[in-house]
Amino acid sequence: MKIALLQESDVNPDMEQQLAGLFRQLNADIKQIDLKQVLDPDNPISLVYCKENNKVLGMALMCTYTVISGIKGWVEDVVVDVEHRGQGIGRKLMEKLVTVGKEKGLTEILLFSADKRIEAINLYKSLGFKEKESRIYVLKTEALIKKG
Repeated sequence: MKIALLQESDVNPDMEQQLAGLFRQLNADIKQIDLKQVLDPDNPISLVYCKENNKVLGMALMCTYTVISGIKGWVEDVVVDVEHRGQGIGRKLMEKLVTVGKEKGLTEILLFSADKRIEAINLYKSLGFKEKESRIYVLKTEALIKKG
């Protein structure tokens, strides 16, 4: 089993298709952005994945940003293939993201998890994440897509 940070050289049509399939398991209602755009060098994203026997079993992403209060990471799109859950893959993906965050000098790593995702919440707590006393608000806007 391989847990790795996705590099541009890892991307091929098969990898793109498998990652898209994983994301659909997480949320089939959200329109996906092209993987090339996600991995754009100007986009500060780290995508870690788990692969075994040429099958992608899970992924997790973290964007990084710098604000007055510190250098932060925000975890998104953590998903393990439904047939491979309960095998510690989510833990390994998150541990890899935490390692990447430490290497980048992050002061905080944040994430959001829906209350119904009990297993995920238990995983995050076991890794040392604490519930923050705040609310998340969202304003949906039209995406501004770079024209190339």
